[in-house]
Amino acid sequence: MERPAQILRSDQVELRRWRVRDIEILDRLITESRDHLLPWMPFAASHDWKQGEAFLTRCEEEWASGEAYSYAITSGDVVIGSCSLMRRIGPGGLDIGYWLHHAWTGKGLATMAAAALVDAGRRMPGIDRIEIHHDEANPASGAVARRLGFCEIERVQVPEGPAAPSETGIDVIWRLQTRPSPIP
Repeated sequence: MERPAQILRSDQVELRRWRVRDIEILDRLITESRDHLLPWMPFAASHDWKQGEAFLTRCEEEWASGEAYSYAITSGDVVIGSCSLMRRIGPGGLDIGYWLHHAWTGKGLATMAAAALVDAGRRMPGIDRIEIHHDEANPASGAVARRLGFCEIERVQVPEGPAAPSETGIDVIWRLQTRPSPIP
């Protein structure tokens, strides 16, 4: 598959492609979870309607270019978060990002959403690894990676330092090999 499907499913979650017309849903989601997101997500501090529209426009542009595939996470027809499969770690690699509305955390739903992205990434041609990156002060993201069989491969100092108030500026990088690495 060249691109992942526009709708992905895993256990209790369904991921559906973000569209510009989803601005009201996205705005409500971020506004209601601002305090929960602020420690880890720099965008939460400055979120407004215009920023949300810009994000959704970028989602559609990146989908068309193949740079990233961004989804609304739903459970029981309720939008509960956002996740993406991104080509920002070099050839053959995909990076997963995710966040949930505060009322939906601690239920394994982020793991289910990430599992759907892993499954989609494995089906894409030329992909030999999938990674999850998070600040070392955010162990919940590390738990998602661990549950899905990712291995921690390194911790790196982010050159620009912490981007959000609770971050340390040290990224933990987890990797899942999807195909054997080519022999150099």
